Amino acid sequence: MSKLDEFLEPLHHGVWEVRIPKESVTEQLDNGWEKSAINIPTPGTIASFRKGQYHVHETETEWRVHLDRYDPKIHPFLHLVDDAPLLLMIAGVVVTLLRSSRGTTKGKDTRVILEAQERTWQQLVLIGVSVILVGFLIISDPLVAFRGIVHLVIPLIIICLGILVIGKSINQRLENVVAEESLFSGLCIFASGIVAYYLPLILWAVAVLAILAAWMFSSAFLLLKRVAKGRTAVPEGFLSRLIIGALSLGLVTLIFLIPVGVLYLLLELLALIAVLSGITLVVNGLQLRERMKAHMKDS
Repeated sequence: MSKLDEFLEPLHHGVWEVRIPKESVTEQLDNGWEKSAINIPTPGTIASFRKGQYHVHETETEWRVHLDRYDPKIHPFLHLVDDAPLLLMIAGVVVTLLRSSRGTTKGKDTRVILEAQERTWQQLVLIGVSVILVGFLIISDPLVAFRGIVHLVIPLIIICLGILVIGKSINQRLENVVAEESLFSGLCIFASGIVAYYLPLILWAVAVLAILAAWMFSSAFLLLKRVAKGRTAVPEGFLSRLIIGALSLGLVTLIFLIPVGVLYLLLELLALIAVLSGITLVVNGLQLRERMKAHMKDS
């Protein structure tokens, strides 16, 4: 019987990532591994788990494990700026979407196709087309799109979150569980959503750019500091981290020189991601339809 943990020793000796075939791991992941909902997108990944600094991506055939420099539970900020710099996240999203847009249903067996019928191809195509249209709307008028995001989407999300917390608190009260803190938190979140709706657009723009500047400058500082120590200090990729650090520093400079231009650039990137996401959904929906038709003919 073999556990995944038994194959991870090379990560402590300068190896950036180990890949273990699934047939080599005969035991299930223990309780120390927790499913990770937010990760840098990686092509082929079907699930992701964390255990301290260990981060594993599960694919159909193997476990891909690397060692983060910082545990996101203990050092969330350092993890974000060093292990997951903004430009790396954007690149990961774009690359994953480009590969996914080629289609993901090819090669799947009949069982998978039948299970996928819960999401019919019509729904995938409809959602995909809608997302593509959103992307083109952002491209056509980035300023209106930004106003819609910060004055409608973000406040609505915050308000809904507040309602959920309040609802949970009320349920706890009905079950005779003390929940004053949860109720107060929910009310604060709800009020924050209302305030967010009335904040001036310029204040939103300044806040977004300030957050991005702090994120990218911190990433550039830490990455370039490690790069200066040599290749052994950057096992995840010397050249890639050098480029990301330099570009991050350059974008921080541009935020101070041409803040409006950088804001427009970020919106264009958002539009690109939306269009690629929509294309992926449409392609997968059409391929699902063809696979379903082929299965019906064979049966």
